[in-house]
Amino acid sequence: MSTFFVSPDSVTPPTIRITGDLLHHLRESLRLHQGTALTLNDGCGTRYRVEITQVSPQAIESRILHQQAEPLRNTSPIVLGQALIKGDKMDWVMQKAAELGVETLVPLHCTHSVIKLNPERLEHQRSRWERIVRDAAQQSERWTIPTIADPLDLAQISRLYASAPLKVILTERSSGPSLAAIPLPQDHRQPIILLVGPEGGWTEEEQRVAQEQGFLPLTLGPRILRAETAAIAALSILQSRLDELG
Repeated sequence: MSTFFVSPDSVTPPTIRITGDLLHHLRESLRLHQGTALTLNDGCGTRYRVEITQVSPQAIESRILHQQAEPLRNTSPIVLGQALIKGDKMDWVMQKAAELGVETLVPLHCTHSVIKLNPERLEHQRSRWERIVRDAAQQSERWTIPTIADPLDLAQISRLYASAPLKVILTERSSGPSLAAIPLPQDHRQPIILLVGPEGGWTEEEQRVAQEQGFLPLTLGPRILRAETAAIAALSILQSRLDELG
């Protein structure tokens, strides 16, 4: 069974109280009952094995049987700056990036982005993405839920991660080095920043700005990949090189 995320506030050793949407899912969809064991995660680095002691319409009460701390990280966290792409494709990238261990997801406003986020609907869209990455993190048994940043433009993300030792931008028909061959940071506390463009690609001006801010233009090979395919292919290569996949 998947690991389910609960609010840290719901953990009051030796018990954990489950309410809200997770209560409905466990009680109505999975039909869990008294005596069932399951795994809960507080999203802050502690995982709990618990036994359900009481089920009611208001809450599921559980007793902590065992707890485990998150193992020490020995790989660099990955920040994915994904240019906004058409709705269901963006959702798919969010989901798969969460499964592949991305730490932070940054939606990017770009010149060729077909989708332009309406500020009035931003909170609704953000809530949708948060549900998607939470569910993906649960399914893949992650210790934490990826963070979804506010949408930025290229200049803003460049400033935000100005000190990162490795910043790369995927560009089609690039003469740059391969993502599979570049040196990776030795300091695992420092993030790797990966930028993936929209359906129409980066403009020359965007590529120039990125390179001036220290982003290394990279290629994934001779084929031109769709935006959503490029993101997942690049993440898979990085995680394989970081010994997090394969």
